Amino acid sequence: MTAEEYLKTIDEVNERGKYHPDWQSLCDCKTPEWFRRAKFGIFIHWGVFTVPEAFYEWYPRHMYRLGSPEHEHFKKTYGDFSQKGYKDLIPLFTAEKFDAEEWMKLFFEAGAKYVVPVAEHHDGFQMYQSELSRWNVANMGPKRDTLGELRRAADKYGITFCASSHRAEHYWFMNGGREYDCDVNDPAYDDFYGPAVLTLELKAWVPDDLYSVTIHSPRMKEHCENWLARTCELVDKYRPKMIYFDWWINNMAFRPYLKKFAAYYYNRAEEWGEEVTINYKHNAFVPDAATFDVERGQLKEISARPWQTDTAVANNSWSYTANNEFKDAKEIVCDLVDIVSKNGCLLLNVGPRASGEICEEEKKVLKTIGVWLKVNGEGIYDTVCWKVYGEGPTQIPEGQFCDTAREPFTPRDIRYTYRSGKLYAFIMSAKEGLEEAELTALRGGDYPAEAACPEHAEILGMEDVPVAVIQEKQALRLRFGKKIVSDVPVCIRMTLR
Repeated sequence: MTAEEYLKTIDEVNERGKYHPDWQSLCDCKTPEWFRRAKFGIFIHWGVFTVPEAFYEWYPRHMYRLGSPEHEHFKKTYGDFSQKGYKDLIPLFTAEKFDAEEWMKLFFEAGAKYVVPVAEHHDGFQMYQSELSRWNVANMGPKRDTLGELRRAADKYGITFCASSHRAEHYWFMNGGREYDCDVNDPAYDDFYGPAVLTLELKAWVPDDLYSVTIHSPRMKEHCENWLARTCELVDKYRPKMIYFDWWINNMAFRPYLKKFAAYYYNRAEEWGEEVTINYKHNAFVPDAATFDVERGQLKEISARPWQTDTAVANNSWSYTANNEFKDAKEIVCDLVDIVSKNGCLLLNVGPRASGEICEEEKKVLKTIGVWLKVNGEGIYDTVCWKVYGEGPTQIPEGQFCDTAREPFTPRDIRYTYRSGKLYAFIMSAKEGLEEAELTALRGGDYPAEAACPEHAEILGMEDVPVAVIQEKQALRLRFGKKIVSDVPVCIRMTLR
């Protein structure tokens, strides 16, 4: 099917379907129950951009920017830009050690309930088989439908399969190449490098004005229509239960196309009998039409609507690089607990090497999280937020790109979740050892009938340790039969009367 044929199909499906491309209709699509229950997923940034290994996933943009370290690296490593370009890295992306089942087994052991491979990044190379572009992983590089293999492996391990599209940014991504003789300007490769529009607003390292480019900009209509057709093809071929979009869809030129896509996706899901959702950032969608996402950041309070944080095991990159700095698994567990207590899910990214290997540092982090979840997952999965998310002195910075900004949690930091008559209290730090915990959010106060009134309490993974429950006016006090020492959050399960 051609892009033009897809556009006609999209309109036909939306005309006869339950959902239409307007906010009122799209807000009727409810957040999937599977997402509400899942709490923890794995993101995967993997593609041609991993070949150099010296730079992060924006290598294809910066290599075309004169004077950048990436530009000099490419010339030194691969050749002069008059002869070579990003397309010449594709044959080097062979994925010779890629094993979808091995990946999914690791994610299963980590306790992940959903997986979100990047189906197409800003570079415009599709990591799946496509009829709309020759520049895809089934035709070039590995010559395998890697996304299809991941879909089948996810199904085998009972992990909900999702996908992400970052194609919107491709409109300007390689535009540095417009300023000199290189393959970006060769008409033979226009179907790969795309518009690569170079304007004053789009010349910045990262375009900082989401609204400066309008539908009247060069090739914008063509790009939006191509984006719409590709994204709908992705939906039809792989039936992901969630589509994640990166930030540039917030550009106003995308607004009518976003509505068309959402209606098409929701209508297709209706036909399949599936529950689906869309991840968005900023204000690309109105509340209730999709699921809000915070990149490398969190919320300070409980959200009435389920939401998501996406962050990476590596602090400095989404993709694999040789100099990645990795987060501590214990801190990621703390973030997971905090996010879940506020009605959110954590989508944690790994970046495999070009060969298809996941590095040992990331494996260790995932396995450590999995060990903790095997013991404490009862207080994470299938839970809802309590009346308050928690208590304690540690402040959580709100917003994007602040995932490493918070101070370490203290023993006074508590987070709450709830499920089916059980209240779970996570003590966020017990490194120095605790003989008791004081839960001020569960105080008896002047009207004891308003207190939580636990019948009894026990520590997950340490059920042999007695826990005395003492209801006081100023706090609910939990006194432990022995000193509790733990490097990771400790979960107390309280059965309510």
